[in-house]
Amino acid sequence: MSTIPSPRNDGHPYQDPTRSVDERVEDLLSRMTLEEKAGLMFHDIASMEDEEYAPSGPGEPKVSAELADLIQHGSMSHFNLIDTADPREMAHWHNAVQEMAASTRLGIPVTLSTDPRNSFSDTMGASIQAGPFSAWPEAIGLAAIGDPELVFRFADTVRREYLSVGFRTALHPQIDLATEPRWSRQSGTFGSDAKLASELVRAYVHGLQGDTLGTESVAAMVKHFPGGGPQKDGEDPHFPHGKEQIYPGRMRDHHLEPFRAAIAAGCSQMMPYYGQPVGTDWEEVGFGFNKGVITGLLREELGFTGIVCTDWGLLNDAPIFGEMHEARAWGVEHLSVAGRAAKALDAGADQFGGEQCPEVIVELVETGRISEARVDASVRLLLREKFVLGLFDERRYADPDEAAETVGRADFKAAGAAAQRRSLTLLTDGPLPLAGRPRLYVENVDPAVAAEYGEVVTVPAEADLAVLRLRTPYEERPNKFESFFHSGSLAFPEEELARILSLLAAVPTLVCVNLERPAVLPEIAEHAAALIADYGASDGALLDVAFGRTKAEGKLPFELPRSMAAVEASRPDVPNDTDHPVFPHGAGIVL
Repeated sequence: MSTIPSPRNDGHPYQDPTRSVDERVEDLLSRMTLEEKAGLMFHDIASMEDEEYAPSGPGEPKVSAELADLIQHGSMSHFNLIDTADPREMAHWHNAVQEMAASTRLGIPVTLSTDPRNSFSDTMGASIQAGPFSAWPEAIGLAAIGDPELVFRFADTVRREYLSVGFRTALHPQIDLATEPRWSRQSGTFGSDAKLASELVRAYVHGLQGDTLGTESVAAMVKHFPGGGPQKDGEDPHFPHGKEQIYPGRMRDHHLEPFRAAIAAGCSQMMPYYGQPVGTDWEEVGFGFNKGVITGLLREELGFTGIVCTDWGLLNDAPIFGEMHEARAWGVEHLSVAGRAAKALDAGADQFGGEQCPEVIVELVETGRISEARVDASVRLLLREKFVLGLFDERRYADPDEAAETVGRADFKAAGAAAQRRSLTLLTDGPLPLAGRPRLYVENVDPAVAAEYGEVVTVPAEADLAVLRLRTPYEERPNKFESFFHSGSLAFPEEELARILSLLAAVPTLVCVNLERPAVLPEIAEHAAALIADYGASDGALLDVAFGRTKAEGKLPFELPRSMAAVEASRPDVPNDTDHPVFPHGAGIVL
């Protein structure tokens, strides 16, 4: 059995679990220096993989020298882990980080966070492939099923797996509405229906946090307030050419519906998006700097009382994959780093994501640009959550044995696999369900898996049926980071479309299209023997549905446009706004 260290206790009131949370927060706050308070206001990226490591004993997990410096000298205690490993190793690493934090002057524990890591996608800066964790369809696939009880079970499974390795904050759910067909982040949403998204986010938050936040909870950082869907031309505001957010359909309030539901469900944290609203009564600055949005709307109108953490990289230019990217300081590019930080704090932000410059906050207080009382207001919220989560007490450390038993547990994986099958959306059925053992020609399908269902042949002419898996098209972008954000045209290039149609003419073909965005596919829909949409599903899941071994229950979570001209003519803030779509929102056959 693994040995778990005991929580540190020097006899201070804040270390006494019998006292109230408020009492403990105020005692600890009174002992903190300005530098220690400033460190708490940054939530940076961390990795288990690094070339340089802090000293550790033989066989002990290695903590990077940079991370050790941020904890020991920068007083930082919130980190977003971006890689994965064996669950036991992850738990040991987490405990080594906590031991390092326990050795600091006040012993403030680390809060470890993560992007989604229970699905098939791997979008740098947005999500991580499941690896050892249970693999489910993307959030958009959960929306295709549309079952709040399933979403609760999913989020509860995520909670258990996260908790076992030490993750205490989920940088999700993402509840933007998928109203601009070209936008790259739609696979992480619950689709275009605000009512459904509201039902699902309530279940999601309760699955992660429980009825109230506590020692068995994972805090939900809901994003991206006030709804990141209405991006001009569908471009993403991670990049300067995508910074503008527009509302030509005057449906700004419609995008708030899921956030109202998340707040009512008790979500602990909220992340504003990068977008810069244009043509509204809001100031034309990014939402992380926008006082009318954070204080006026989120705090005062909607009554949110939790932590507001900015999206990553609002203050400093920084290299990503060796290429320099400017800070997402849209509308305030002219301000200094200190000026940007001051504006975000004045707007109501409590913490800066993806940054590590506490000295800037110290400078702002020492020069009188912001008061220490303003810093204290945010630090109280951040400390309170650590106490409520039990990080100062019994939940500071993870149990490596529990991690090994919990992450990727057989029943969790089975539930994820079942959800993959349920999420598949049958758009045209043709010869389905298939019978017997037909001769199968496959593309982008594992032949070994296909061989379990039929005789695999190597040329279409020998096949009774072809099975073709496709992905929604996108335009290649020049820099490495943006290449992960599939943007631009949704239509298949002429040469690729011609090749696909040639196969469809040669042999009856089951086409399965992964809809990370709503593909433009009228010709494919017309000529495919059968058409299925997936949102993250294995080859076995697809073929089980094709052969009638299980049912596809999915309904389209957004419409599929007829042409790019229809997409370009649609209004980015209006759900399902393209003219004469090939398949409407909600389409799907259940055999």
